[in-house]
Amino acid sequence: MADFVKTNDAAPSGFFALEAAGLRWLAVDGGVPCARVVSYDERSLTLGRLLSVTPTREATREFGSRLAATHHAGAPLFGSGPDGWNKDGYFGPLAEPLPMSLWGHERWGEFYAEERLLPMVRLAEFRLSDATVRSVEAVIERCRAGDFDDGDPPARIHGDLWSGNVMWTPDGVVLIDPAAHGGHRETDLAMLALFGCPYRDEVMTGYQSVRPLRAGWQDRVGLHQLYPLLAHVVLFGGGYAGQAEAAAESALAYAEG
Repeated sequence: MADFVKTNDAAPSGFFALEAAGLRWLAVDGGVPCARVVSYDERSLTLGRLLSVTPTREATREFGSRLAATHHAGAPLFGSGPDGWNKDGYFGPLAEPLPMSLWGHERWGEFYAEERLLPMVRLAEFRLSDATVRSVEAVIERCRAGDFDDGDPPARIHGDLWSGNVMWTPDGVVLIDPAAHGGHRETDLAMLALFGCPYRDEVMTGYQSVRPLRAGWQDRVGLHQLYPLLAHVVLFGGGYAGQAEAAAESALAYAEG
């Protein structure tokens, strides 16, 4: 079976090198397998081709347990990039990737506020209502204050784990298209819920059988979805503004108890 080649003559510098580094960094023993990197250059990335199949409950449960192992491999700091990568990165589709900071922080809340929410809301604000911008800014202040910090160490996360980046193959799940960095493990899990994931309850069962989540994780989903929703506002328009506002309000409601 021939390899799969991604190309983009207008790709920003290092785009494919970072994707390759992310796939290799995420491919830890016992974790979720990642697409095999064959080669890359400034304009293309060649990967081993994957055969797609319909997911089963057993495969989704195994995906969850393996994802817990991937996360447990850890990262030096919140926001740090794959091993050996010392530049910023990218988030979003190949056709229009957005800049993504890979500057490390000791605290998750500080990282999420300064390197994710603040830059993205500034890009998105012309498509958001004033009330939504104020809500996002209030979440940023809560993050800076440490209201969402919980002692979880930096996890090794995919960073863009929506269902389209989860390939179901005859041998189980294989991950593609990462925005890999050190982050909070609930971020990947919240991304899976954003646009639908087959048998997501089974994924969560498998995950929690290996690394149980802290109580209240369901109420923090909006917090972790806020960044990708803001990115969708930037990339695809104000149709996502209502979801971003709801996510910000959910995060604030959780912080206020």
